[in-house]
Amino acid sequence: MGKKDASSVKLPVDQYRKQIGKQDYKKTKPALRATRLKAEAKRSAPGIRDIILVIVAVLVFLLVVYAFFYLNLSTELDLDVDMD
Repeated sequence: MGKKDASSVKLPVDQYRKQIGKQDYKKTKPALRATRLKAEAKRSAPGIRDIILVIVAVLVFLLVVYAFFYLNLSTELDLDVDMD
């Protein structure tokens, strides 16, 4: 008799899991598919931080190249002015 009484009492964790399972069944297939696709896209997509880092690196490189040419050409122009 003790076994019968013990089996009728459910743990709160089991009740919670059962409620969550019922909620999942209430979702439609397109909603579940959309959720899955969104999660996959989030995992596979490059982070915005990575994109910004690449853009900043390219801009710094272009700035260095521009500064190099600017300084070389400006010193050549100064020498031409001094000779006249």
